[in-house]
Amino acid sequence: MTSVQSLDVVTIGEAMAMFTAQQSGPLADASSYVRRLAGAELNVAIGLARLGFGVGYVTRVGADAFGEYIRRAIAGEGICTERVITDPRFPSGFQLKARTDDGSDPRVEYFRRGSAASTLSTADYDASFFTAGRHLHLSGVAAAVSDSLRALLHAALDGMKQAGRTVSFDTNLRPSLWPDAQTMVAEVNALACKADWVLPGIEEGEILTGRREPEHIADFYLARGAGTVVVKLGPAGAYYKTARGEQGTAAPFPVTKVVDTVGAGDSFAVGVISALLEGQPLARAARRGNLLGSLAVQVAGDSEGLPDRSTLDRLLADKDHA
Repeated sequence: MTSVQSLDVVTIGEAMAMFTAQQSGPLADASSYVRRLAGAELNVAIGLARLGFGVGYVTRVGADAFGEYIRRAIAGEGICTERVITDPRFPSGFQLKARTDDGSDPRVEYFRRGSAASTLSTADYDASFFTAGRHLHLSGVAAAVSDSLRALLHAALDGMKQAGRTVSFDTNLRPSLWPDAQTMVAEVNALACKADWVLPGIEEGEILTGRREPEHIADFYLARGAGTVVVKLGPAGAYYKTARGEQGTAAPFPVTKVVDTVGAGDSFAVGVISALLEGQPLARAARRGNLLGSLAVQVAGDSEGLPDRSTLDRLLADKDHA
């Protein structure tokens, strides 16, 4: 398991047990489920850990069966659990996910109001833990969970920037968790505009910026302080642009059959972040993001398609010689 002394990346979020329906159709009609792990930021932590990065994850879980399952699963991925706190006052969150057979986004129902993770606050910010890493990854999902958790994200982001570390932010909108669209846009952009690397989806970018074109979405964040913006275009690949004027489009990796779209954006983030931390050019980082996103949608589960280092190296070599 990763120790604080060997951290590369730190992230914050809510880990949940997820129950995925085994029959397609409405969740109310499902009679059997498979339990898996869920959490946008945790998916990124798992992906980076599998690629050999030292990863620290900050969350709270309840003193319940879900909490024990989550702790074991996180530790099993080699992620540092020093800041995975068990809080007996509140329950662990969980979610239900529908099954779709046509490649569409499955319905997800959350059971996370009043969860242990929602009580995370600036009191959970330990500068020595966070700055032990060289990079911080955040997303709009954790920002939506509670006001106190969102305050922690700001504290961590500001602290890491002041310490000279890099920060990535995946806009990752969850409208059902916000009181209204106006609040969602304002709060997500408040975090995104302070990050170094911003990773919006094309549809999210339109909601957040009011702009349709990938370049115009990128320009919105670049004009407000971001250094690099990579816009996820789904089956069309990804567009990237930097404050220095570098820009381009990374071609997609076609997928014959889409099994589960949830987690594709997190897998994309793993590809981009891992490559940039390795010093790879932005074009190759976006390409790796596309590759990992394509792997994610071909399997059931949010993080099950994330490769280890040897598998990634083999896949990249195969694609380079294709």
